[in-house]
Amino acid sequence: MTRLTSFQPGMRAAVFGASGGIGAALTELLATDESVAQIYAGARTSAAAVRDKIVPFRFDLTNEASIADAAARVSADGSLDLVIVATGVLHDTALQPEKTWRDISPDAFARAFAINATGPALIAKHFLPLLARDRRAAFAALSARVGSIEDNRLGGWTAYRASKAALHQIIRTCAIELARKNKVALCVALHPGTVDTALSAPFQRGVTPEKLFTPAYSAERLVSVIDGLSPADSGHAFAWDGARIPF
Repeated sequence: MTRLTSFQPGMRAAVFGASGGIGAALTELLATDESVAQIYAGARTSAAAVRDKIVPFRFDLTNEASIADAAARVSADGSLDLVIVATGVLHDTALQPEKTWRDISPDAFARAFAINATGPALIAKHFLPLLARDRRAAFAALSARVGSIEDNRLGGWTAYRASKAALHQIIRTCAIELARKNKVALCVALHPGTVDTALSAPFQRGVTPEKLFTPAYSAERLVSVIDGLSPADSGHAFAWDGARIPF
């Protein structure tokens, strides 16, 4: 079982998107880690705590007031050591990945950016100040390899790619400011791989079984990557195997 060894024992963590496939797996993994004392588990609908150390809370990525309220509640208990933003959208009733530039629409762009870029930025705005300043701390947001401009070889998925590229810029910018407050803190983007969740379900054709991860496996890999990063890695994006993804 993955354990966080680079953080101080008794650490406190917050997971946004705790009701999703990866977010739920991350919350469960952290809950089984003896070094983690408390986990704030955020979702659109608050659920009952399934473990004593889990504290549920409600938030809406498109409602800054709900994020600010969550920050006020968490800050009353002290600083955080780890914040993971496990939210994102690839497709829904308002958004479908484009196959050609002819499919581009302002509604799709607005939806993709609201969830994949603006939402995480608002979480950063209210939760980066809650990170501990006297020890190792980390802020990590789930992204995607397709958000890499340099790595784009296939085209398509314009709104999703652009929103994730924007997230990478948000991470880089926040990392610069965070370093001024805590030189050993991290602010990174993480690619979880292709995970067997509702987000990837329509696009799993052609994915070999060994490349289609369970949420639990992806969560273990992501926590391991966070645990192994150094302050010099802040502001960058990393895949589930620890490889740096070019912006």
